[in-house]
Amino acid sequence: MSRDDELGELVAVLAQEADQVDREAHFPRRGIAALRERGLFGLMVPEEYGGLGGGLAEFTRTAAGLGSGCLSTALIWAMHCQQVDTVVRFGSERLRGEVLPRVARDGLYLASVTTERGKGGHLLSADSALTADGNEIVVDRDAPVVTGGAHADGYLLTARNAPGAAATETTLVYAHRSQVATEETGGWDTLGMRGTESVALRITGRVPDWQVVGPPGGFREVAVESMIPVGHLGWAACWLGAANGAFTGVMNAVRKRDPAIRVNLASDLARERIGRIRVDLELVGAYLDRARAEVESARATGRTLDRPPVQVTINSLKLAASELSFRAVDGLVQLTGLSVGYRKDSPIPLERIYRDLRSASLNYANDRLWTSVGEHSVLDRGAGLTR
Repeated sequence: MSRDDELGELVAVLAQEADQVDREAHFPRRGIAALRERGLFGLMVPEEYGGLGGGLAEFTRTAAGLGSGCLSTALIWAMHCQQVDTVVRFGSERLRGEVLPRVARDGLYLASVTTERGKGGHLLSADSALTADGNEIVVDRDAPVVTGGAHADGYLLTARNAPGAAATETTLVYAHRSQVATEETGGWDTLGMRGTESVALRITGRVPDWQVVGPPGGFREVAVESMIPVGHLGWAACWLGAANGAFTGVMNAVRKRDPAIRVNLASDLARERIGRIRVDLELVGAYLDRARAEVESARATGRTLDRPPVQVTINSLKLAASELSFRAVDGLVQLTGLSVGYRKDSPIPLERIYRDLRSASLNYANDRLWTSVGEHSVLDRGAGLTR
């Protein structure tokens, strides 16, 4: 079976479960199990560790496909792949040898723990601190939002490097579930993305010091070179996939003259709305390809991503994808009206996708990124629309 056929089967599995996952706000167990069975939890694991050795192009293509079936499942998977890429690029040889074969062989699920009650989702700083005790590190983290956290097999968590360290002197540490105690301190009853079950967790325990990922106190490099770019590429692909899946569903119904989908194609207004939706999706797709190619090129040539023009591209992708994908689905709701777009029991789940995509601009708030793009634009001496 080809990868495309396999992806098509997976999308169908995810779609079958999506409504129940949303309605009951529970983790998409069937979809995640299907991804594990097909080895996709090891997509980003190099072949030498038993993984599929996939690159960013296959990652974003798969994320978009999964997003068209169930956005919650797709986002859980994409964020897991983000953590895997971080271990691949910044984990020690011992840590890679310990974690990556288990990801590839067993579908070990890695979750991200970067939020804190005091600072929200600001990625590059931390309030809580790690404490060294001989060759071990004592971990005590209270995170208000951990995507899929109650179901994770391991965690990559951020904290200040030591009790006396500055908030920006942040360290990333890997902890296997068996090394820590987890306590749910808050639930997840939200407007959308309900299947991610992003509960609040307190995580406490001890890990050996070789489980530090990247330089101690140097999480910024890890974030800039891996966690942020792969995260934004994955999120954008998932959001685009969800919006494109909704658009495809509506257009297929319109072409078949499905009586349940009443769109008057003789109307200039309807055709204009369809055109605007299509252009929004085309723009996101084109910019996703551009951003991915820029990251791939930098990695292939050993150049850092910590340059103003690249940071503008990476952050602009998240801004464009989150806002235009949501706008496209909002347009589909307007196009199909109260009888289809606004109903929970519609044959095309626009209402659910609309609620899910409303989270996109909040998932690492766009307000921060607009400011970042402005700051990096000032620093970019070669600022321009072509390069």
